[in-house]
Amino acid sequence: MSKKLHFETQAIQSTEPQGDETGSVANAIYPSTTFRREDDGSFASGYIYSRKQNPNRQLLESSLASIEGGNRAFAFASGMAAINTVLQSLKTGDHVIVPDDAYYELRRTLTELFANWHLEHSQVDMTDLSAVKAAIQPNTRLIWIESPSNPLLKVTDIKQVSALAHEHEALCVVDNTWCTPVLQQPLALGADAVMYSTTKYFGGHSDSLSGALVLSRNAPKTFLENVANIQNLSGAVPSAFDCWLITRGIKTMKLRVMQQVYNAKKLADYFQQHTKVNTVHFPDLSTHPQHLVAQSQMPNGSGAMLSIQIGETQHHAMAVIAKLKLFTAATSLGGVESLVEHRRSVEGAASLTPENLIRISVGIEHIDDLIEDWKAALSSVD
Repeated sequence: MSKKLHFETQAIQSTEPQGDETGSVANAIYPSTTFRREDDGSFASGYIYSRKQNPNRQLLESSLASIEGGNRAFAFASGMAAINTVLQSLKTGDHVIVPDDAYYELRRTLTELFANWHLEHSQVDMTDLSAVKAAIQPNTRLIWIESPSNPLLKVTDIKQVSALAHEHEALCVVDNTWCTPVLQQPLALGADAVMYSTTKYFGGHSDSLSGALVLSRNAPKTFLENVANIQNLSGAVPSAFDCWLITRGIKTMKLRVMQQVYNAKKLADYFQQHTKVNTVHFPDLSTHPQHLVAQSQMPNGSGAMLSIQIGETQHHAMAVIAKLKLFTAATSLGGVESLVEHRRSVEGAASLTPENLIRISVGIEHIDDLIEDWKAALSSVD
């Protein structure tokens, strides 16, 4: 079949059982940590030890590369393990540019861990291309994009920043966790690699911790080799069962994500007209500062994450959260259930997040019920 398959079809085809003689339609789980060696010392199956490779991980990585349009994918035990792998691929004295609104654990990793490696970094407003240009130094080797950003949902022009990185012989890696390849494909926009916390929308049920890197066909060979080596030697790989769960999640990901996108847009529209909501951060709204960029990069919707600002203080935000019945107050996102979180109290004293901000992960529940829940919560507080 020469015609490129649609995403939904690719998601199914790329996760089908391979080499299963039973005829099983569902994938088997291979929990073995080690594999039989032949009398001549060879490994007939191609597998040696599960840290190096496992049938479930191999299928997952193959599927990730396929649906992302990448050259090769690498699965990890968490999104942070994937992030750390990218940073470990750099050298002492290299310089990294990250968004001013980046995931706070990325900022902590650079400040608390990689400062010991003398890895330098700058935080920049990635929506301002001139600011990104000004931040580039002779030793800049990586520009890290998070778009939409966490938790203010700023949108970066991936094509422009990728081109800028390559002009200065730097890598461009995009955290695409919030959008997934269903909504945004950074490799097609010029990025060298895309990073995921596959814990989120790929798994979709809040029951599997894992991460991934997918490298483009144009990514430097040395970068690919470094990532493969670090994955093997660091050993931060997902279990066979976690790989199985994520592979299963890929099959239904588009159905889930598109329902969540629909719900998020309706909820954002509701917040937009509510007198007690000061600000709504959601790129699909025409009032968003980067709305046009969002539409060009994410034509099917900008995701199911949004954040709002209520009142003036943390007290106001927390009081509203306490009144919600259908939104679970919990860290994380991307599951079928709706979650809500006060980010500043999670991030701690160094947080740059407004104290009255509430981050919302919209699930697949009926949108009328979700809106009614917020209506009741907002009406009950001053």
